[in-house]
Amino acid sequence: MKQITGITLFALFTACFALVPACKQSNSESEQTVANIDSNSAEKDAAKNLTAGHGGKVIPLGESVIGSFDVMVTRDVGEIVAGKDAPIDVTVLPVSGSTVKAVAVRFWIGTENAIGSVKAKSEIENPEDPNRWHTHADVPNPIPAGSMLWVEIENENGERVLGSFDLKS
Repeated sequence: MKQITGITLFALFTACFALVPACKQSNSESEQTVANIDSNSAEKDAAKNLTAGHGGKVIPLGESVIGSFDVMVTRDVGEIVAGKDAPIDVTVLPVSGSTVKAVAVRFWIGTENAIGSVKAKSEIENPEDPNRWHTHADVPNPIPAGSMLWVEIENENGERVLGSFDLKS
């Protein structure tokens, strides 16, 4: 039996890896968004039926006024599992008559005091949808009793307001 040299093995591995495509989420998936929402309730209702940034179905967690902001929250369909993450989308608009802007939106799953939780700073994934903030919130392990999704919005003046939503798990 012939011995395989190091150069031959290197060439073989290089050829194999050249044939394996890289794993990458397509831009078309990340461009599927919950629509920009204004105060028109018909548009809000329609947005609930759209897909999230991951292209899957979403669970509406609710709408609320938090400080000077109208807020609509969704999460991707799926179980909330301790030690994993949950993709969350929050649409943040100034209430009617307000010009205040959100400059940072943070989410966490757990209790209001965030003990045992990780606060995640969200991002705007799609510049064409500048009011929709997205992140993957870490789920604490163990999940505290009565856990909620907490949303903290910081405005351009550095003021922070806080609201919570049932996870509907």
